[in-house]
Amino acid sequence: MARYLVVAHQTSEAQEFIDTVRVIAERDGDAKFVLLVPETHVQHLATWTEGESRAVALKKAAAARRRLEGAGVNVVNTRVGNPQPFYAIMDILSDEQFDEIIVSTFPPGISRWLKADLIRRLQRATDIPVTHLIANRDK
Repeated sequence: MARYLVVAHQTSEAQEFIDTVRVIAERDGDAKFVLLVPETHVQHLATWTEGESRAVALKKAAAARRRLEGAGVNVVNTRVGNPQPFYAIMDILSDEQFDEIIVSTFPPGISRWLKADLIRRLQRATDIPVTHLIANRDK
């Protein structure tokens, strides 16, 4: 039984994200998934407050969990974390163990997470396999 940390924010409801996690869950029927949504400041908001960022992340987490569970994924926990995705992931890794990290981003050129070199930073900071999933901007 593998444990997966799935990380997304604006792409958390994208079909590519849901489909990828569903396929993993189908391959390993005993797999457990923890969904992490960093409190990333949403780009389309002209101004933001810490409370607004948290509220958006909580809504994203709840909606993504419903979609994942509807697709047959065993989501055992959802967490909202640090606005910086790297630190949000490192925080949860200090408390829990995972067999794989799945990070969902927008494509290069659009994704702020990729501009911050998130995938390579994670690969250097941990020995846990990191899977990078690119989702469409539609969602």
